Formats: sequence, structure tokens, C-alpha cells
Amino acid sequence: MRQLTVQDYESGQRLDKYLNRYLKEAPRGFLYKMLRKKNITLNGKKADGTEKLAAGDQITLFLAEETIGKFLGNAPTCGREPAARGAALRILYEDEDVLFVNKPAGMLSQKAAPGDVSVCEHLIAYLLEEGSLTEEALRTFRPGVCNRLDRNTSGVLAAGKTSRGLRELSALFRARAVDKRYLCLVAGTVAHPSRVSGYLTKEERTNTVTVTAEPPGDPIETEYRPLGSAEDFTLLEVHLITGKTHQIRAHLASLGHPVLGDGKYGDEAVNRTVRQRFSLRHQLLHSWKLIFPEEVSGLPTLGGRTVTAPLPPHFQRCLRELSLRAPK
Repeated sequence: MRQLTVQDYESGQRLDKYLNRYLKEAPRGFLYKMLRKKNITLNGKKADGTEKLAAGDQITLFLAEETIGKFLGNAPTCGREPAARGAALRILYEDEDVLFVNKPAGMLSQKAAPGDVSVCEHLIAYLLEEGSLTEEALRTFRPGVCNRLDRNTSGVLAAGKTSRGLRELSALFRARAVDKRYLCLVAGTVAHPSRVSGYLTKEERTNTVTVTAEPPGDPIETEYRPLGSAEDFTLLEVHLITGKTHQIRAHLASLGHPVLGDGKYGDEAVNRTVRQRFSLRHQLLHSWKLIFPEEVSGLPTLGGRTVTAPLPPHFQRCLRELSLRAPK
């Protein structure tokens, strides 16, 4: 027999999801059979698996330790890679449920391959170092990011520290309730603000997208306003209304204003020039602000809050050399 106590960061998830994570090698049919036969109980009572867990709930496994050990699988390793360090995170805001970091260009938001070390691994390393997460807890809950930025895009990245934080914050992004603002330096002179629409089609094989004025494709909307121009370059503030893969980069490129340093959608001749002049290694696209609505019922600490990420040094250096001023 083994008794498990639900921790605060695990609360809000369904019992069957919790059990699937804890006994990850157990067939689902076996778990539901154990629930039906009361070999697994919740707070001493029969449960069917759909119950939402709360902090302090007691889950009792009336199973042999040999059986439990067989179904536990290998111990979790996420966050224990040698390269994953919590100190690598540049934290912008943190409370008991959520955390926002200023992701540097060049770092993955999430793993793309088994050996990758992404923001998720650094996040878990940080929480383990702080003592707000344990290795054993990783069996039933894994903190993670709620929005994604391309590897070479810097700026605000949101993460859930608890099951509640991850669930509620992800729901806000899905509902497009979060106002997302970016800064980028583009080729050409943009004189007037505009709100543009189009259709985006993704090519999975090459991980590229195409933007067209007419269907087919997913409808997209992008709003931007110029903050200053110099030497045929323009600093733009971009309001991402829809949030599709590579949307800002591909949409602006389709309008004749590619992001400087963008190897996929940029102008090769312009990129070659700016690489030499500014020693650029990454595209000049930065997730600048996340603006939350006045009321956020599931996460009241975020109501009316704006999380801002300072521009990285290489972006600031380019603006200084062009005598352009970054907004505050």
C-alpha cells in the first residue's frame, strides 16, 4: 500500500491524469479497473478518475510495492541535464503559480530533440534549486511554458509553475485574451501604422510558412506602427492579433519589410550587409510586452498586469548605431 498527498502545485488536474503520470507504465485499463474495485481510492472513497484534485487530497494505492515499482518507470530526468541551470533564467515576474522569463535569442522554448536543453529544463532546474519542486513531484506534474517563441526570437516567455498556473495561463493564450506586443527592426521605410490580414500555409517538411492575400490557409492578422526610421531601416512595434507559426516574420516579409537577420524570410543581401555592420547572429525580433486583461479570474495576480522584457544588448547596440530610440 502507498498513500500520496496532493500538493498545491498538483491541484486542479483530474485524478486519472495524475495516476497516468505517476504510474506511467500502467495500462489505462488497469488503472480504471483498480478505481472500480476500490484498489485506488480518493480520500478513502471510491472514485472514477474524473474528480478534480485539491491540495491535501489523499490518494491511496492498495497495491503491492512490487506492482507500484513496476509501473513507476524510470525516475524523471527533466531538468537534471548538466547544461540545465536555473541561474540561466532571467526572471521578469514570479508568483506562486506563474513565472515569466526574458528568453535570450538562441535558446529553445521547448525541446525539439531528446538531447536539447530548453527553457523548460532551465525552469525545472530553477524550481528544484529553489525547493518549490521535488524530483518525485516530476512524476505527477511538469512545469512548462504556455506560449512559444522561435529559437532566435528573444523576449517574454510565460510559464506555469503549478498545475493551476499552467492550465489557466494556457487558457488565456488560447482565448487570445493576452495582448502580445513585439519590437522588430525591418528593412525599408515604413511611414504609417497599419493593420493587415492574410492567409498562412505551413510546409511541415521545411518548417516554413507562406503568406498570401487569398485562401487557402489559416487567416492571420498583424498590426504594426513605426517608431522611427533611419538609413532605410524601421523600428516597428507589432501587435500580434493571431498567433501562427512565424507569423510576424513571414507577414512582414510578404509586405516587403523583412526582419533584419532573419535567415528564413529575410533578404539575403540586406542580411549580409547588416551581419557585417552590426555583427548580428540573430534576427532582430523581440517579444516586448504581454498585457493582461483587468480581470483574470483564475489567476487574479495577473489582472491588469503588464510584463515587459528589456531589449537584449545586440538589439540595443543596433538601435544606437542607427540613432533610433527604443521605447520604454
